[in-house]
Amino acid sequence: MAFIDGIIERAMKDKKTIVLPESNDKRTLLAAADIMKRGIADLIMVGDEEKIQDGAHWLEIDLTGLKVINPATSPKLDEYVNTLYELRKAKGMTPEKARETLLNDYITFGVMMVYANDAHGMVAGACHATADTLRPSLQILKTAPGVKLVSGFFIVDVPNCEYGSNGTFLFADAGLNQDPTAEELAAIADSSARSFQDLVGSKPVVAMLSHSTKGSAKHPLVDKVVEATKIAQEQYPNLLVDGELQLDAALVDSVGKSKAPGSPVAGKANVLIFPNLDCGNIGYKLVQRLAKADAYGPMLQGIAKPVNDLSRGCSWEDIVGVVALTAVQAQML
Repeated sequence: MAFIDGIIERAMKDKKTIVLPESNDKRTLLAAADIMKRGIADLIMVGDEEKIQDGAHWLEIDLTGLKVINPATSPKLDEYVNTLYELRKAKGMTPEKARETLLNDYITFGVMMVYANDAHGMVAGACHATADTLRPSLQILKTAPGVKLVSGFFIVDVPNCEYGSNGTFLFADAGLNQDPTAEELAAIADSSARSFQDLVGSKPVVAMLSHSTKGSAKHPLVDKVVEATKIAQEQYPNLLVDGELQLDAALVDSVGKSKAPGSPVAGKANVLIFPNLDCGNIGYKLVQRLAKADAYGPMLQGIAKPVNDLSRGCSWEDIVGVVALTAVQAQML
């Protein structure tokens, strides 16, 4: 069974309500039709119902029974306006600005629905930048208790792969933090391990990646990963983590034994922590395109309630997968 099939089965056993605010994107409509047909989640779309149904007719899909909320006619609009004003008035928010924002920014409206417990989670980003999804999520939902920073990860499922957890990996940070410090890398490692355990169900084995393995190269970039590994091992003693490791040493048993003898992680890693966003983003896209892997995300970890981003290059099938993952995250709260 593919990784995502197991996630979909879990989502179907305890259906959650997920908001899709990008109702003008045809991939979102195609995904919604599939999600509803298979019973993966209950969906709410934000937008104009007539336009959504026109889009469904043009795409020849069935969205009968889909719940659509138009902010302009929503009976919850005044409540949301007051809540957004109270949450953000110290930052200069006014009631007028709150109303304008909620009427025109469907992502913020969707986040407000999650905040008010009118939905369990939200998925967006097919036609918006990550910042457009993340900003209102952090402003309204805030970070989860005990979390040092929000980070982004991808679940990457590689077909016919002997490495990782039956070919399944977590790549982080591959969507959010551009150049994390050593302390931030350590925090990302801890959050990623917990996300991997929750979603994949296998024991996380965390590799702090570098172009160097155990001192084979000298450079400030290497020093950062060495320090991050030390911090992670000290601050999160239950975390199985090691570094700095080159990718082949992290994944391939024979290479790991040669380059990092005695490492509990080398040759066994399934959670890959990249030293910066360039490496993480390029890495996941290489695997996705060249190895024909399924890549789900960027999932956001560290927000108080489940909100997840999408790559603007995503397919409708990717949206289905991220909705299922978001539903499972909501089950676990």
